[in-house]
Formats: sequence, C-alpha cells, structure tokens
Amino acid sequence: MTKRIWNFSAGPAVLPESVLEEARDNLLSLGSTGIGILEHSHRGKAFLKVYEETEALCREVGGIPANYKVLFLQGGASSQFFMIPMNFLTTGATADYLVTGAWAEKAKEEAERFGNVHVACNSADKNYSYVPQSASYSAAPVYVHYTSNNTIFGTQFHKQPTPPAGVDLICDASSDIFSRPIDIAKHGIVYAGAQKNLGPSGVTLVLIRDELVERGAKNLPAMLQYRTHAKNESMYNTPPTFAIYLMGLVLKWIKQNGGLTAMGERNARKAGKLYAFLEQSRMFKPTAAVDSRSQMNVTFVTGNADLDAEFCSAATKAGFDGLKGHRSVGGMRASIYNAFPEAGVDALIDFLREFEAKK
Repeated sequence: MTKRIWNFSAGPAVLPESVLEEARDNLLSLGSTGIGILEHSHRGKAFLKVYEETEALCREVGGIPANYKVLFLQGGASSQFFMIPMNFLTTGATADYLVTGAWAEKAKEEAERFGNVHVACNSADKNYSYVPQSASYSAAPVYVHYTSNNTIFGTQFHKQPTPPAGVDLICDASSDIFSRPIDIAKHGIVYAGAQKNLGPSGVTLVLIRDELVERGAKNLPAMLQYRTHAKNESMYNTPPTFAIYLMGLVLKWIKQNGGLTAMGERNARKAGKLYAFLEQSRMFKPTAAVDSRSQMNVTFVTGNADLDAEFCSAATKAGFDGLKGHRSVGGMRASIYNAFPEAGVDALIDFLREFEAKK
C-alpha cells in the first residue's frame, strides 16, 4: 500500500482511515450480499437499509428535530444557491444575505435572479478577512442567508446570526457542518456539500423544516421542488448511493468519537495549536481577524509571494499536500476538517518551524 501523506486539501478532503478501510471491504460485496456497494440498486433492501441507517445517524449525531426532513441531494451546495430563492423568493420580495466570502457572494448573485436581495453585511472591504459583528436587515426579508465558514478566506461565524423575529435563517454550512454542535431548530434550512466533513463529493445534505417544504413554489420542475425529494425520501431519481453510504460511515465515526461536542473540542485544539505557532512566528502570519478565525481552514502568509511559493514547494516534497492558498488570497491554507489527524497538525508545525529556522 502506498504511504499516505498529510492531506490539507480544502475539498474533497481527508476521510477517516477506518471509513476508507470499511468501504474498501464492501466494494466487492456489501456484507454477505455478494454485490458490491457501488452495484446495489437504490430500490433494493440492502441499500434501503444503508439509507435508513444513514438518515437515523444524521438525526442522532446532528440533533435534528422530528419536524425537519433529511434530504440527500445532488448538484452540490452551488445548486442550493438557486434552488432556495427559486422556491422562496418571489418577484417584489426581499431576501437578506450576509456576504462574508466568495461562496456567499455567489449565493447572493443567484438569488438576484429571482427577487430583491439586501446585503445585510459585507466584509469585501478587507478582502473577506473578517466576519462583521453586526448586520443591518431589511424591513421584511423572506429569509436571511449566511455562510458559516468561509473556506477560501479562513473565517468562520463563532455564533450564528440572529435574524428578525419570525424570519427563517438559512445556513450554507458546507465547510464546517457537524464540526461542532449546531442548533438546527434555529434554522429553517441548513445545507452542505459532503466533501469536507461528511464524506465524498457527489452528495449534498439538506436539513429543512417541514413547513418550508410545503411552502416552496409549486410551479417549478419536479427536481427543483423540495417537496419532491421529501415525498420520495431523496429517491425521486437515482441518488448518489455510494456517497450516501460513505456519509453513513463518517457519521458512525463521529458518533464513536464522542459526537459533535467532542468534534468541536478536537477541532478547536487542532486549530489553536496552529494559530498559536503562527502568532509567535517571525515569518508566517495568519490572514484572518482574530475574532473571525476558522477552525477548519487556517490561512497564512509570509508577506513575500516568492517565499510563499518556495515554502509550498518544499512542503509538497516533504509530504504535505494541498497547502497552497486560493489565488484570491495567496499564501498558504491548511484545511484541518474533522478527519484530519491532530498528528498532522503537529507535523506541519514542526515543518514550519524548521523552514523558518533555515531562513
């Protein structure tokens, strides 16, 4: 077996090794069925059992109330950018968006196709290096949308926004879903691409309150209505069966490792170590504001683009992959999602220290 290296990719991202091993064992035969997990019909008893177990684990691990549907959809979080306003934002109505990064900006732009959009806060003035501490909402928004973690810029909401009374809060939690406790009941919808904390690319988790399922527009194509997927238990069309299976394994791993509270503590400890080193380093400096720093994506620079490139090249040769920052920020980015081992953070800190000492 090829030696595994430290994978700091922003997504698709590292998965627990025990999950990969179990999936490998079921590729040729899911249990004693004689048919591999990739080959099972989504209508067959074997996969239906997988589906039911995955949904049950999702509800248990996430503390999802009974009046919320758990949907496994396709198209990534980007499809939710238009599906949400398509269902709930009508001409003449207004939705409020908290714009704290590139993906929040993309979500806002999609919403503008369907109705009025009010920007309740925006951190573009400092290249999205902070999360605004307050928001100015419109008079009567139909919903308030925010992105809980900004993968590119290394920022994160450390407390959820408080929308106007009676207004639904919608969260794109793609890069920090189930990395810490979350109060689903305070949201109308929480959605996330699975490929950072929950599984592989190809499946999008949507948690939506029953009332919103029924409220959605009825004059849309069937695949774009939440009620279609809720009524058919995410199987109106063939679902991403393998991705759902792997998500179930990841949820089981989260449960076995203490649930969301333990995940939150572990992630805080991992990120805290790395930020502590960066704070005292004479060469490397974090780019995100102190009160907005992400526990999932740690962004940092040397202040010299050539030195950044030299570091990334050296890191790759030393077995650290995916550390090059996004082109809009530059520098470096260490993505340390749920499954990223604490030992990998320790190894990165040691390498940063060694690199710095040579300069």
